[in-house]
Amino acid sequence: MVQVSIDVLIKAAISGEVVVSFPTDTVPALAARPDQAELIFQAKQRRQDKPLILMGATPEALWPYVNGTVEELLIWQTIAQQYWPGALTLVLPASEKVSPAINPTDPSTIGLRVPNCAIAQSILARTGPLATTSANLSGQPPLLTTAEINTQFPDILTLFSSEFEATITPSTIPSTVAKWQSNGEWKILRQGASVISNQ
Repeated sequence: MVQVSIDVLIKAAISGEVVVSFPTDTVPALAARPDQAELIFQAKQRRQDKPLILMGATPEALWPYVNGTVEELLIWQTIAQQYWPGALTLVLPASEKVSPAINPTDPSTIGLRVPNCAIAQSILARTGPLATTSANLSGQPPLLTTAEINTQFPDILTLFSSEFEATITPSTIPSTVAKWQSNGEWKILRQGASVISNQ
């Protein structure tokens, strides 16, 4: 069991040598520096054709990671203003700034999200955007408490239980995943907590 303070967790995440876990507005996340995303794939025993999400503290922190026209960026920003922070992941064309380690089989796209969770935003504001996914072994239900995470991932750093659980009550429903298509519409890859339309 490796429980640490928020300052130690942030320093560890920045170092890039470990996977860390923290609460979000949905299920708890496993996170790592984007160029070290392979650590998460290894820890979760996750197939590389299941990409990770780049999570940031603000929309402004994430826009450098996308590549689109002025018109597309305006559409994406409008959706972000409506749903972020919140349980919506936008899959958009990736810029050269995105580490291929996040989406090894299709580095041309990147999933982005800003969580509606103060402690997650506080961590991400200091680390910069991190590669994230739910805290669980691939194919198994998400883990919801520090005890569960520490049992399944004994080497992953989590916050002290008092800090981890002193946050908003998370939803057990994952984020909705919406992918931008070349025809200018959204394709819902996973229906979760948020509902968006092409209107």
